[in-house]
Amino acid sequence: MYLQHFGLSEPPFKITPVTDFFFNGANRKEILDALIYSISEVEGIIKVSGEVGSGKTMLCRMLLEKLPEHIETIYLANPSLSREEMLYAIADALDLNIDGERVGIIMQRIQGQLEEKARENKRVVVLVDEAHAMPNDTLEELRLLYNLQVGNFKLLQIVLFGQPELNAKLEQPNMRQLKDRIVHHFIMQPISRDNLENYLMFRMRTAGYHGPNIFSATAIKLIANASNGLMRRANILADKSLLAAFVAGVHFIEARHIHAAIRDSELSLTRSLPVKKLLLGSVAVLAAVLAGWWFLNKAPPATMSNQTPAATTPKQPAPAALPLQQPALPRPITRESNDKPVPENASLFEQRLSAGKQLLAQHHTVASIQLFYSKEFQSERMEGFLNRADGLGKLADIYLLPARFGQKQGLRVLYGAYPSVDAARNAIKGLPQRYQKAFATTTIYIF
Repeated sequence: MYLQHFGLSEPPFKITPVTDFFFNGANRKEILDALIYSISEVEGIIKVSGEVGSGKTMLCRMLLEKLPEHIETIYLANPSLSREEMLYAIADALDLNIDGERVGIIMQRIQGQLEEKARENKRVVVLVDEAHAMPNDTLEELRLLYNLQVGNFKLLQIVLFGQPELNAKLEQPNMRQLKDRIVHHFIMQPISRDNLENYLMFRMRTAGYHGPNIFSATAIKLIANASNGLMRRANILADKSLLAAFVAGVHFIEARHIHAAIRDSELSLTRSLPVKKLLLGSVAVLAAVLAGWWFLNKAPPATMSNQTPAATTPKQPAPAALPLQQPALPRPITRESNDKPVPENASLFEQRLSAGKQLLAQHHTVASIQLFYSKEFQSERMEGFLNRADGLGKLADIYLLPARFGQKQGLRVLYGAYPSVDAARNAIKGLPQRYQKAFATTTIYIF
């Protein structure tokens, strides 16, 4: 209805996932790259979780398009399949005729076909959408399929996409064997207000719009608050605001159009969490394989965790690691470095940036708490934050890591270094009250 009014060739805010509208910002591209790398190079089950409307299905569709040619995909869109129905669906995707066969025979036929694929140097990955709704018996059957191997080579990769309820399901005692095989966990974080305008205008321009930015700052704020950073909700509100502007005969989206969209969508405004101008992110646990080739050379960090027992303990002790004290909360690990010392007159920014680079140089897994990230490399503004950290007596716990966000060189600000993901999670409760109040306490993982 409003397409001609705004010079659009197609609706820009459809909620049906269309890969042309995949947004590279807000860590989505980094997560996609990390998933492709993990599926191509690493064994183990992979989990992607996020709230309803955070972009999981779109990410799944992008994987179907972007995976290398030697990786064949099986997409299970219906999570309510019984174990037998799931086996039939996988066998059908592998072009097997198994009508009327018993489960045991179906498993043998599937294994034989997967072995043939392996001999052809092909890998097969099963992408399970809405995995949180999958029956426990079906999930257990998936685990048994994952166990299929020839020698040391796993015949099948599995990626589970689900809402946070999937995490709760995997905590059940009868799911522990499946949980133990999940080696990477990616979390779809809500899109920040800073990224929201870029996201909305990206979709407008993809749909053929060529004019100036049309969303006012107040409109962006209202959409951010009402959507809670969830892309699907943002799409609904943006679509209805365009309709409201069309009816009013204007080409600029203002607060009144967003209010009309909110009323029509029966959404309510929520107060956004307090953030300072520079503090753009959320408190986050980062399980970082800091010396990994992919992390250092291919792409900026994407959210991930390593949940296998081997990954929650450093492969080798740090040279100067301090023992953790019990029963108190885990304290950060301290390390010595062979790097040249920072000059005595170095700024606090230079000191903690050097400390972060030394942390990167460690050749074992390190977990840390991300306080926030900034898409701008501004040492002057960061100096004020570090001065306040120094006043709290926490400067030595702060690490700065360079990170690239699209074409921008930015920073990640971490708190502490811990021997495991669980230790870092527990340490969140011991953060200074100022940090706990200033940042959201969501948990993500970076590779």
